[in-house]
Amino acid sequence: MSENLFGLSQLDYFKGSLDERSRNSLSAAVNKIIETKKRGGKVMVVTGSGPNIHEGVTTLIAELIRVGIVDAVSTSSAVIAHEMAGSLDRVFRVDAQALGMDMSKMPRGDVFEFTCMNENELDAIRREMPLDEEVLKRGAELPKVNEIIKAAGNMAYPMGLRTEKLALEVLSLARMYGLPFETVAGWGCDEHTMLGAAAKKNIPVLVTIPQLVGGGAVGMSIGDSIPVSQRSMRISRMLASCDVIIESAVALTQEIHDGPFECYTGHGIWAWWSGQNTYNLRDKNLIRIDLDENLRRAVELNATVQEAIDKGLPKTKAAKIPFRMEMSAFARHEGSIPIVGDIGKAWPLIAHEVAKGLGINLEFLSASQDTPEGSSMREWIVENVKPLDREKMLEHAKNFLLY
Repeated sequence: MSENLFGLSQLDYFKGSLDERSRNSLSAAVNKIIETKKRGGKVMVVTGSGPNIHEGVTTLIAELIRVGIVDAVSTSSAVIAHEMAGSLDRVFRVDAQALGMDMSKMPRGDVFEFTCMNENELDAIRREMPLDEEVLKRGAELPKVNEIIKAAGNMAYPMGLRTEKLALEVLSLARMYGLPFETVAGWGCDEHTMLGAAAKKNIPVLVTIPQLVGGGAVGMSIGDSIPVSQRSMRISRMLASCDVIIESAVALTQEIHDGPFECYTGHGIWAWWSGQNTYNLRDKNLIRIDLDENLRRAVELNATVQEAIDKGLPKTKAAKIPFRMEMSAFARHEGSIPIVGDIGKAWPLIAHEVAKGLGINLEFLSASQDTPEGSSMREWIVENVKPLDREKMLEHAKNFLLY
């Protein structure tokens, strides 16, 4: 791949898209991550769903896992579903009524999606599950409404259905071995996905409890694979082991990073009182990449927010800004660094500067999808990041040692 595909030529443009305060925050975040890694500390990423897939951020995080910069990830069930299908794929849409579909069950727009696949790829799916050959034939003969790149699997036939069916098989293995769904799925996932990269490095990727809803059968299977209490404890252990937590286009993070076992900004006091394992955010750094200016404003109003809490007053009225749930802990934490900007532009800047500071060469760098480099990057992901390899997963399961 060319240097342009890695977005290097666009980094100055990306930096220029941030205002001065966000550029300063980004520099502070980079310095903190470099300092943490140089002293042997760990970095965790908390990602949300769609934008992280579309902007190539999850593929970039996989690369940061590969080179040892990222040590743990929590994410959404939708991201897990997309990574199982290859992160991004190309689909074409046809008129659902002309295809003969039940229109009362069709999504808005009255279209039906097909994954763009060659015969060899379809034959591989046929070995796993029966395909509706008549639907495939009719779909290929109809005029295309459009053809686009989008988050992989999802609504398109047959890859969306394949992921749904595969989820139940992954769930069965997860229960058999007493492991999270994400761990088992990672055994077969492409190494350019967070799941696949983490499986190779033996580091944790877990869906957070607020993000369990999504991804159809994948989300339900993730929720059914281990109890909620175990998931909470596993995530708290991840957070406890890491010094820097980077939040990327994700909601409800207060319910993620304070949770039931955190004792500084959260509600862990009674877990501690009861003798359970707890952790503390006190000396950690929370870095958040977000488009919401109010998040930075909430940090600037740190004293006001804390005073409202101390007096038992509503934080929203005290701060006089729209107050999202994640602002409470983030705004009050001394180690918070808000970067107000597009994740598609901020992430490659952070990754490039951190890697340079640590003397690490990256083989992949994402780029904002609204740039030529970003467009080329998305094409590269479609062509090179493959769906979960079922045979590879089963082979790993056969050789997995329980004890």
